[in-house]
Amino acid sequence: MLTPTQIRGLKLAKDGDLFPQEAKRWTHLNATATYARTDRFKERPQKIKFLTTTTVNELRELGLIQSLNPDLPPEEASHGITMAGKIWLLKNK
Repeated sequence: MLTPTQIRGLKLAKDGDLFPQEAKRWTHLNATATYARTDRFKERPQKIKFLTTTTVNELRELGLIQSLNPDLPPEEASHGITMAGKIWLLKNK
C-alpha cells in the first residue's frame, strides 16, 4: 500500500516526467507557478507541486516510476511513470 505522499508523487509523474531540482526536490521541467483558471485577477498563485528524493527513490524501488536515462546516476536522471504505475493509479483511484 502506498502512502498519501507516494500517491501524490505518482500522480505528478503521470502528468509529466520528473526532473531533479535544487534542495532534493523533483518536479516537471520548467515548472512555474500557475494561477487558477477561475482567478480573473491572478492574485493567488498555485504552488509548484514537487516530490522529495526519498519519495522518488521509494516509487522507483516499487517499479512505479523509472529512470529515463540509464547512463546517468538515478539522482541526476529524469524519471517517468511506468505502465505498472499507470495501472496502479487506475485500480486505486
